[in-house]
Amino acid sequence: MLTRISNTPRDYAWGSTTLIAGLEGRAPSGRPEAEVWFGDHPGSPSEVHDGTGRTLDDWLPAQAAADDVPAKLPFLLKLLAAGAPLSIQVHPSKAQAEAGFAREEAAGVPRDAGERNYRDDNHKPEVIVALSDPFVALAGLRDIRATRRLFDGLGADAAPLRAHLDGTDAQEALRSTIGWLLGGDARTDVHRIIGAAASASSDEFADELALAARLAEAYPGDPGVVVALLMNLVSLRPGEAVFVPAGVLHAYVAGLGVELMAASDNVLRGGLTPKHIDVDELLSLVDAAPSPPPRLAPVELEPGVELFDAGVPDFALLHVEVGGASATVALRGTAIALATHGTVRVTGASGEGIELTPGQAILATADEAPLVVAGSGELFIAMPGDD
Repeated sequence: MLTRISNTPRDYAWGSTTLIAGLEGRAPSGRPEAEVWFGDHPGSPSEVHDGTGRTLDDWLPAQAAADDVPAKLPFLLKLLAAGAPLSIQVHPSKAQAEAGFAREEAAGVPRDAGERNYRDDNHKPEVIVALSDPFVALAGLRDIRATRRLFDGLGADAAPLRAHLDGTDAQEALRSTIGWLLGGDARTDVHRIIGAAASASSDEFADELALAARLAEAYPGDPGVVVALLMNLVSLRPGEAVFVPAGVLHAYVAGLGVELMAASDNVLRGGLTPKHIDVDELLSLVDAAPSPPPRLAPVELEPGVELFDAGVPDFALLHVEVGGASATVALRGTAIALATHGTVRVTGASGEGIELTPGQAILATADEAPLVVAGSGELFIAMPGDD
């Protein structure tokens, strides 16, 4: 079965006022439009256009009783449009999520409480593919030798931070530094470091310092501005991606992208936010090992079809571009296809076909595989990963 699904943009304050509207070819609403969710997550389930008015979280269990359809999707597909930087955050592993969720359930913490860390018992690995040029993100912790060079250029005001970064164990030095910055004892030093970064110049770290100035303007005095200076700054071109597994600090800064994640709402924040930050729990999850930016390169399956596969069972992402010749696409299960450019027609094994323009999406059940994509445009297909 192929069926259209849709959703309305979520108006988080960091959302862009123009990017999603521009993709969909409509006038801006005048409000921030941050994310459009395509999936059955109860936080914002998609509407199913089958005449019943049901949302996908109701439709799938009912359909599963009669057809070979999962009662719940293991992934959530999004359009994400950052007009302002998102909070620095980290997600738990599956085991950490299960333990944390059980702990907070036993303690009676309401699931919608601001201080709640674990709203479900699932992990939340995620991949984002750039649509805009560029899509800017922070992802992972930079090589500590480079970070020391950055702070060496900030003079005496950065001396307390450099002291935390000293030591032979880079992971412990970075973990200690993050804890010190977020723990509340470094407020005066944070202001001084932010001020020093604003007046500093560097050929090697010009982009990082420029971003710090932008973050400081958006979040005055926030220790996350300094945490961001510990992280890899990544600028993605259209079609390039980063994969964020459990434990990796990250923040999306600016641009439009297609995001695919495990179906979870577990987020622990590490700065650039007025929301609750549980420093101890954050530090227990953070992977403090310095590493290069976690880019994810696609594998070409055939001309015009490439696969972003992060090696997790929850999801994989196909990127399909057609321009005259059609492409045949195999699926690993029930999938969601989202058009992002041009006009494409998706036809399933039943012979049913649906035309899509940017921002439009369909749910394709596994029995419709393989899909044939024709027309001239671009399509992303979210599907389960390879067990």
